[in-house]
Amino acid sequence: MPSDQQREAPRSRPQGSPVMLQRWSRLLFLHWDIPAESLINTLPSGLHLDTFKDRSYLGIVPFSMEKIRPRFLPPVPGLSWFHELNLRTYVYDEQGRPGVWFYSLDANQPIAVEFARKFFHLPYQHAKIKVQQEGPCIDYRSHRAKTDEEARYKYRGTGETLTAQAGTLEFFLLERYLLFSTNKRGKLKVGQVHHRPYPFQLATCSRPSLLPFKWNQFPTPKEAPISALYSSGVDVEIFPLRPASSYS
Repeated sequence: MPSDQQREAPRSRPQGSPVMLQRWSRLLFLHWDIPAESLINTLPSGLHLDTFKDRSYLGIVPFSMEKIRPRFLPPVPGLSWFHELNLRTYVYDEQGRPGVWFYSLDANQPIAVEFARKFFHLPYQHAKIKVQQEGPCIDYRSHRAKTDEEARYKYRGTGETLTAQAGTLEFFLLERYLLFSTNKRGKLKVGQVHHRPYPFQLATCSRPSLLPFKWNQFPTPKEAPISALYSSGVDVEIFPLRPASSYS
C-alpha cells in the first residue's frame, strides 16, 4: 500500500512543461463502498486496488471541461468546452504510486473522444450531454451514443467550502494526480496532472443515476452513496503520458 509520503508526493508539480491546459468545473463526486472482489479482477497487470480503512470504492463523476488547449494555443470555441461523465476506482502501481483507473469516460466532444482514445489510451465513449444551471443547482443529463438511456444528476454544493486533509476519506477520493491506462499492447502508462487541492463542499443530489455501473457490468448498488461531494472547480495542467516502468 502507498505510504503517507507517496500519497502526498503527486500533489507536487512535476518537472518539465505541461502538454495541455484546461479547467475542470462543477464537479460532483459520488462514491459507493464496493466489495474488493468485484474490482480486483478488472484491473490490468501492474495495478493493485487501493483501499481506505480496508474499503474500496467506485465513483461516478459528472463535470464540465473548459478552456482545453495545447499549452501554446488559445481555447477554440466549440472544441475547448464540453462535458464528461466518468466511472472510476482507485489503484496503486508496483512502486506504490496512487492514482485513478477509469472504466469509462463519456463526453460530448467527438474530436476530444478520439484524441483521448488514441493518445491517452482511455476508454472514452461518445455521448450527448446537456447541462443547465439555475443558481447553485446543476441539472446534468448524459445520453450515451447508441443507447436509449440517459444518466441524470441534479446536484448542488452545500455548506462550508473545505480542502481535504491527509488521512481522511475525502483526501483519499479527491486528491488524485496520477491516471493509469494501458495501450493496445497492454503496456501500463501513467500520466500526471497538477492543480491546487480541490475546494469542496458536501453535495446533495436528487437524481443519482446508476447507469455507469450497468454500462460497465457492475452490480447496481442498492444503497445511497457513502460520499457525495461537490467542487466548483480547478485549473489543471496536463503532463505527458509515459510508460509506468520509466516514470519517476
